[in-house]
Amino acid sequence: MLDGYEMHDLTQPWCEHTPAWPTYDNPKIWYEKSLDTEKVNGQKIEFMNHTGTHLDGEKHFDASGRDIESMPLDELVGEAVVADISDEVGDYDVYTSDMIKDVVDVREGDILFIHTGYQQHAWHREDADPHKFFCKHPGPNAEFAEWCAEKGLNYLILDCGSADHPMNTVVRDVRPELADEAADHLGVDDLDEIFPPEGYQLMHTELFPEGIVHVENAQVPEELLNERVQIGTFPWRFRGGESSVCRCVAFTEA
Repeated sequence: MLDGYEMHDLTQPWCEHTPAWPTYDNPKIWYEKSLDTEKVNGQKIEFMNHTGTHLDGEKHFDASGRDIESMPLDELVGEAVVADISDEVGDYDVYTSDMIKDVVDVREGDILFIHTGYQQHAWHREDADPHKFFCKHPGPNAEFAEWCAEKGLNYLILDCGSADHPMNTVVRDVRPELADEAADHLGVDDLDEIFPPEGYQLMHTELFPEGIVHVENAQVPEELLNERVQIGTFPWRFRGGESSVCRCVAFTEA
């Protein structure tokens, strides 16, 4: 424990049951060595970077972007604010910068944690619901991405499956019945009216070249909602890594 500070784990548990992003392989864990034969336990793990709480790096969508190793610790640890918009959004809703500004004061260079409330549907929760967590969670449109860039945010953290709206990801193609449901909910005949092809996965494609990346599949305790804290994100020192599993921690004064 750091003297004078309390630590809050913002990370999902990780095991063979932790689901990866839809269309990605789920993790596999097995024992290559075991106490009963070799007198030592040794596990082997095979998994996608985008499993559980993870940091999406610039190289995930930007060929000339930095790898994970190139992101310095003093960039990954800093001033943060937790915005609770869970009372304003539900399945398929679009959130805006105004919703964030209504609940917290976001400063230039902040780490922004967006609490949609969908962490309650994560795989390890009592109300686990992978459809809601990965495929129905609220997300932003172009206005929000532009605001993030104008604000010069450090990076974002989300308590749901993606920083993008699910209907602006591959989910729209692989789950056409949910796309129809989302279009009906949003009151449009064609989702292109809200999420045009040129803005596909804009929280990744438009913000990563600006150095604004994000952590997905995080969680936050209720006592930190709408509070200003210090947050540290700790990925592997991954040379060449496009993304990395990570541990996220909030620090508050004790």
